[in-house]
Amino acid sequence: MSRSEQSPSQFDAVLKGLGIGCAVVALILPGQVTSRQSRPVVAHQQPVLVADFAGEEASPEIRRFASWIMSTADHRGMPFVLVDKQHVRVFVFEAGGRLLGATPALMGSAVGDDSVAGIGEREISAIQPHERTTPAGRFVSVPGVNSTGEDIVWVDYDAAVSMHRVRAKEPSERRLERLASATPDDNRISFGCINLPAPFYDGVVKPVLGSSRGVIYVLPETRSTTDVFQAYAAADIKS
Repeated sequence: MSRSEQSPSQFDAVLKGLGIGCAVVALILPGQVTSRQSRPVVAHQQPVLVADFAGEEASPEIRRFASWIMSTADHRGMPFVLVDKQHVRVFVFEAGGRLLGATPALMGSAVGDDSVAGIGEREISAIQPHERTTPAGRFVSVPGVNSTGEDIVWVDYDAAVSMHRVRAKEPSERRLERLASATPDDNRISFGCINLPAPFYDGVVKPVLGSSRGVIYVLPETRSTTDVFQAYAAADIKS
C-alpha cells in the first residue's frame, strides 16, 4: 500500500515507531554525536619563511620584514633590497632569500619618509635642505644611467632617487670618510639618493640589479612600518 492510501491511525503509528527508534539510537550513540559536534577546527596557517642573513647583524624589525617578504612572496620571485634608514644600512638578497651582502650607505640628509611632489623635475641646486629625503616604500627597481652616462639603479624614477656608487667630488662633504666611520650618525649627506661603496655596488648590486629588475624596500624612519606597508600590517609575522 502507498503512503497516500494509509489511514491516519496507521500513519501515526509509523511516525511513533520512527520516533522511538531515533530516541533509542540517540541513547546508544551519545558519545559519537557529542564528539562530532565538539571536534576542534584546526586552522592551516601559512608557514613563516625566514630569510638567510648569513650571520650579518640586523635589527629585529628588518629580520621580521624579510620574513614577511619570503612568507608572502611579496618580491614576486625577484631579488630584493632592504634599506634600513634608521641604521643607514643596505641588505641585498637573491630571489631565494639568501643575503648576498650588506653595507653602510649614505642617504638623504633630511629626516623624513616622503618626497616633495615634483622634486624629480627640479634642478639639484633648487632642492632645499629640508627636501632632501630618501622616500620610504616599495619600489620596483630599473637599471639605468645618469646624465653623465654612469650606470645606476633607479629606485623611484619620478622622484629622481637612485642607488649608485658614492661620488666623492666635493672634498668638504667627506663622503668616503662618512661611509667608513664606525657609527651611522654622519651618513646623512645626499640629496635623497642611496650612495654605496663602489666595490659593493660593482660586486653585489650591479650583478643582481644592473641588468634586470628587483624590489627595493625602503623602511621608514618617522612613520611606522605598518603605516607605509599596508600588506605587512595585515600579516602576523613573529620572526
